Amino acid sequence: MGKIIAVVNQKGGVGKTTTVVNLAAALVEKKYKTLIVDIDPQGNATSGCGVLKNQTKSTIYDILVNQADIEEAIVRAENEEIDVIPANMNLAGTEVELVNTKQREYILKNQLNKIIDRYDYIFIDCPPAVNILTINALTTANSVLIPMQCEYYALEGLSQLVQTIGLVKKNTNPQLVLEGILFTMYDNRTNLSSQVVKEVKTHFNSTVYESKITRSVRLSEAPSFGMSCLKYDSKAKGSEQYRVLAKEFIERNK
Repeated sequence: MGKIIAVVNQKGGVGKTTTVVNLAAALVEKKYKTLIVDIDPQGNATSGCGVLKNQTKSTIYDILVNQADIEEAIVRAENEEIDVIPANMNLAGTEVELVNTKQREYILKNQLNKIIDRYDYIFIDCPPAVNILTINALTTANSVLIPMQCEYYALEGLSQLVQTIGLVKKNTNPQLVLEGILFTMYDNRTNLSSQVVKEVKTHFNSTVYESKITRSVRLSEAPSFGMSCLKYDSKAKGSEQYRVLAKEFIERNK
């Protein structure tokens, strides 16, 4: 049975989608069967894999709102060997559309259970907010991966997110665990980065990844070409860092 990992941070621009696409690509390089489920209305993970948002038969919106067949929504990314369940802006109104739906927190879980055995890892790319989409992801997932920047406000956001995870554990998913905290856009030249890392390790210790992702032009450029950094520039610093992260991720999941 595959493992489902929700990649979550309610703050935008922290490298969440970059981590989903590139960690998935690094795992595919190691021959793991991987699925990306995009539940962010912006659909950045969808386009970042080279999938056209409005040219697919079904999207995650159709699965959540219209109970469409999840099999029909899976698309193979042309530039990668990754399967994707795409998202587009139709998702933006999901909160309102599902307001009267019974057991609405479990819709994604019930759907993914139909295909979980096909994959080694399923990554859910969540929106930068705590809403019904994020709650669906947390209710579905086995674990939570939190990418975060090394800045003061990120610490505040982390404590709020941990509280949300605790509420989900209490109410809809008792087995949910913290997969790990990943530092992104890391700059070892600044005291602030070191202080934030030290502070987070004090509270979360073994869950913090030793791997860190630094700022990279190649990582920023790759999505505009509809591919992971590993495909865009295999030897780039960002590509190598995500390969190191994949190795650490696999070790933790043995």
